[in-house]
Amino acid sequence: MTETPSQSTIEHVERIARDGFTIIEDVFDRDRAGALRAELDRLERDLGIEPAGNSFEGATTWRIYNLLAHGPLFEAIPVDPAVLPIVEGVLDEGCLVSSLSSIVIGPGEGAQPIHADDQVMPLDKPHAPTVCNTMWALTDFTGANGATRLVPGSHLADHSPTYGQHYDSVPAEMAAGSVLIWHGSLWHGGGANTTDRRRYGIAMNYCAGWVRQQENQQLGLPLDLVTRFTPRLRELVGFGTYRGLIGHIDKQTPARRLLDASAADGMIWDAT
Repeated sequence: MTETPSQSTIEHVERIARDGFTIIEDVFDRDRAGALRAELDRLERDLGIEPAGNSFEGATTWRIYNLLAHGPLFEAIPVDPAVLPIVEGVLDEGCLVSSLSSIVIGPGEGAQPIHADDQVMPLDKPHAPTVCNTMWALTDFTGANGATRLVPGSHLADHSPTYGQHYDSVPAEMAAGSVLIWHGSLWHGGGANTTDRRRYGIAMNYCAGWVRQQENQQLGLPLDLVTRFTPRLRELVGFGTYRGLIGHIDKQTPARRLLDASAADGMIWDAT
């Protein structure tokens, strides 16, 4: 049976509907934050992670994608009882994990262009939420060290922001252990880091459960069969990406990652 939402959950969901975002404080303690930071540092070394060097992902920002593939510390994040009910209130209980990645903004990084996370989806705006995303603060988020910049109320606009254009925004300042949750249409971007220390965050992103195929083609079709498909048929069963973004695996198309190293690739970030 579906549990009745708590008053706190209802208030957070209402705040997201009104302002486009909310912040939950004291979701996790500093010991857990420290353990997550240490694990991200280890993965960064072991995987040889380097900044992507484009205008969206940043010149001195380290990102690790597909974190659910990297151990139990990350498995508790998508189902956190303080966060998930709010996300379910924005989307519904059929929501799905869309992406789990880290975003570590280093000293000297400039501000990320303001954008909306559902910007590539060809839907008239404003619309019902198809995306609800969260940012877990593993260090204090301040206006100086790269706290996420927000344009309050912009999720109700009838258009998306123009990439690279300046928009007035406010920093989502919060203490380590807090979680920022926002509507996928909200205009936002990572802030500039003018300090001498890294800003650690984990982006736990969700999408509506109906944004998927009726039949699970990726699990239902053997890879050796899909390898024989034409490139277009591979795309049609989900081994491509939508607009160079939706459906990627560690910044590669599923076809390139799982089937054929020579398969066509190219992510949306490369175009920036």
